[in-house]
Order: sequence, then C-alpha cells, then structure tokens
Amino acid sequence: MALALAGGTVLTATGATAAPAPSRPATDGVWRMDGYGTVLALADGHLREYQTTAVSCMKSDSAERTGTGAGPVASYTTGGGVVLTVRALPGGDRATLHADGAVGDRRLRRIAALPDSCGQPVDPKDSLAAFDVFWRSFEENYPFFAAKGVDWHKTRDRYRPQVRADTPKDRLFDLFAEMVEPLNDAHVAVQDGKRIFARARPGTVMPGEELDQRAKRHIVEHDLKGRRTHEFANGRITYADLPGGQGYLRISGFGGYAAEGAPYATQLTELDRALDAVFTRERVASLRGLVIDLRVNGGGSDAMGLRIAGRLTDTPYLAYSKRARNDPADATRHTRPQPLYVRPAKAPRYTGPVAVLTGGSTVSAGETFTQALMDRPGGSVRIGQHTQGVFSDVMTRVLPDGMVAWLPNEEFLNRSGRSYDGPGIPPSAGMEVPVLTEEEFRTGRDAAFDRAVEVLRGRKA
Repeated sequence: MALALAGGTVLTATGATAAPAPSRPATDGVWRMDGYGTVLALADGHLREYQTTAVSCMKSDSAERTGTGAGPVASYTTGGGVVLTVRALPGGDRATLHADGAVGDRRLRRIAALPDSCGQPVDPKDSLAAFDVFWRSFEENYPFFAAKGVDWHKTRDRYRPQVRADTPKDRLFDLFAEMVEPLNDAHVAVQDGKRIFARARPGTVMPGEELDQRAKRHIVEHDLKGRRTHEFANGRITYADLPGGQGYLRISGFGGYAAEGAPYATQLTELDRALDAVFTRERVASLRGLVIDLRVNGGGSDAMGLRIAGRLTDTPYLAYSKRARNDPADATRHTRPQPLYVRPAKAPRYTGPVAVLTGGSTVSAGETFTQALMDRPGGSVRIGQHTQGVFSDVMTRVLPDGMVAWLPNEEFLNRSGRSYDGPGIPPSAGMEVPVLTEEEFRTGRDAAFDRAVEVLRGRKA
C-alpha cells in the first residue's frame, strides 16, 4: 500500500511495528504521537504534520530536514524557524520528538500508514463539517471540562442544530466563541484571520504591551526611585540593586529576547548574556535577597524558565512533571508523567532567599517558572495574587473552513500530583496583597513590592 505525501513523495507502509528499510533514514515513516491528536509523516527530507480526530485528518505544518539525517536522529526546521528533533529508539517502532523552547519530549509510535481520513477530500465551504471538527478537537483533547463545570456534549446538542452546511463563516465564528466562553481559559481561542476570540479568568487582565509599559514606569518611578536599572534581552528583563543588599529582577516574558523571527538559539544567547550580567560572581556573593517580578508576564518558553531557575540553586531538584491527555474517549487518561528538573547552571549562582511577585497577569510560562521555584532548595515565597491558571502548550487545530482553534491538552503537576490549571498558583500563606491596582497606579503605591522587601529583610541569606 502506498500513500502520496506532500511534495509528491511516496511512502510504502510495511506494518505497524516494522523497522524502516535499511536504505532509508531510521526516522522515515509514519508516526502517531502519544496524545496531541497528531500523526507525522517523514520521508525524503520532509516532515508533514496531520491533525486527526475521529472524523477528520487536516494537513498542517511542515518542516524541512537540516543535515543528512542518515542516523537515528534527524532535525527539521519549520517555516517559522522552530527546530524539531526526531530521535528513533532501538527497535525501530518508537521515537521521540523535541521542539526548541519546549520542556520534555513527545513520544511517537510507528504506524503502517496515514489514517484513511487523511486521503479524503475536505469541503472548505461546509460549515457543518467545520463544526464537527471543532467540537471533536475539544472533545478528544481538552482535559478540564469537569474542572470547569462544562458539559461539552450538552454544548454540542445546543449549538449543532443551529449550523447548516451553508452557515456563514462569521456566524459560525460567533457560535464557536459562545461555546468556549464558559471555559474562561486563556489558552482557548478561536481565530479567523485577524479576528480572535479569547477569554481570561474572570477578574484578571491578560498581559500586553500597554500594561507592561505602564507597570514598568510605575515600578521605576515609585519602587526603584531613581536607582540605576539595567535593561536586557530586548527590554524583557530588567535588573536593579536595592538598598540593604537586595536585588530586583523583572521578567516580562520568556521569549522575544532578540529580533523578531530570531531562532531559539539566538534567543537563548541573549538570555544567557542577561543572566551573566545579573548573576556576577561578586553580586551573588553579596546579595541578601532577590525579588523576582512576574506580575506582568506573557509567557513563552518553559525551557527558558528552567534555565533561569538554574541560576538560583546549587542542587538539582524536580521542577514539575508534565503529562498530556491521550485517550479521545476518556478525559481521565494521560501520557506517563515526564519529570522535568532544575539543574544548576555552570556559572555563578544565587542560592539565598527569593520573593516571587505574581498576579492574574502572570501567564503560561510565567506560571511554570513560578511552579519551578516552589520547591527551590534555597527557599522562595510568593507574594501577590493567584496566577492566571494556564500552563499547557497550546495546540492549534486547523478547521476545514480555514479557521483555527487554540486549546490546551497538558497538565503540569507538582511533586504530589496536583495541577494548578484553572485557579492558578496561589500566593504563599499570609502573602496575598493587591497587585498593580488602579488605586496603586493613581497613588504611587506598590503593596506587593513593599511586602517582598520587608519579607526578605527579615530572612537570612
């Protein structure tokens, strides 16, 4: 049986667990991802992603191989510059996939061929088909319906009768938005070109450029009070020395450290340059406390968060474990949790007290970084408000009509197996204070910053 792939490549399937022919790279073949509703086809230097549900198979991203790929490891680069590394495991029927900037790997299992649905034509004008793919994408991958109190089957029963094959696209967009609005999940969105619907947790504000700059001005004027500040990584990282031997480190995101479109390696170089300038040998020897401000943090790369955490410990420790939903019919079943660790950097490190400032505008990788500091051997205290409550990587699901659905399918667990998705990570006991409220902006106050300075002053480094 032969399958035609993108670019006219032909793949011959020889069985679900058969090793590839000796003349082909070990990574070539068709692979089903454990979780994520995804199948990958690799052949002749091309990687093609197929997004699958019980009713659909949508062709999605592609990447081109860099290097020969003749051995058990092959690297591919997407059009957006993301490097994907596929590693074939002994035996030939298992592999892993790693994406730059992500933590952990995704597990792959060789299958005989692409699903039959991948060869079926899709009518981009059929709104009923788009509805079914949209509903199924959430039904088979979203882990939090029970926690959110949403009956997704009742949602289908309510909205599907409102859709016909010829329902206008803008009307379908509105229906999709109504369907996901009750989830109050900032990692859920519906997109049609420039039109996007998304909803944060009630009572919170998503971070953005305007809020970020407003908060930065407020902190410089009222908290740092003219003290010298150092800007790094395209303005995403700020550092200042405080009175009494304390330091202040503000991180507004885990990415965007270099020019737009710069590869992950370049971003990482800029991060390391910033960390080298902040955590000098002299400073870490004299520092008596460190305030890390994540109150307006738009997320980014979880791996960069772990890299920063590596400057804050001399001892390796578990940051969190990551798992993904992997049974389309059972929301309680997941991939095997993959433990992720903070490992001490091979550079000067600070191991004294840390106060972490968080709030509802601490999002995604800002939250996984917060979680990575919770069991830090040197101790840390969280001050402010609950984080946003969205930790997972975001899946993008292409619909037949060209719209895109965004949704999470992962959980980040602490060492006792708890997930903070939904309510977010709370402040430490007794450390809940206002976070950059309109009153604080108006009066020039900052309760969270003041509490952090006070707490660190009372702790021994």
